[in-house]
Amino acid sequence: MSPTVSRTSRPPVRDGVVVSDKMQKTIIVEVTRQVRHPVYQKVVRKKIKYAVHDEKNEAKMGNKVQIVQTRPLSKTKRWRLIKVLSQE
Repeated sequence: MSPTVSRTSRPPVRDGVVVSDKMQKTIIVEVTRQVRHPVYQKVVRKKIKYAVHDEKNEAKMGNKVQIVQTRPLSKTKRWRLIKVLSQE
């Protein structure tokens, strides 16, 4: 018998831009990705906004940040700030 190997996957990490920092300990991050249209084969930009937990209120509007998926923190927050990549 071979020993069972437990493989845990890493949570997804995304890079995005802060579009709102008006809430306390919460920022809104817009992540843009490019996908090819299945029929017309044109490259299209898709955007999605995430509510992100920012414990220290360190990210400001316009900053590029890195976020990671986590357990549900509130009704809409499922992402947590890892680090600020660049200050704008």
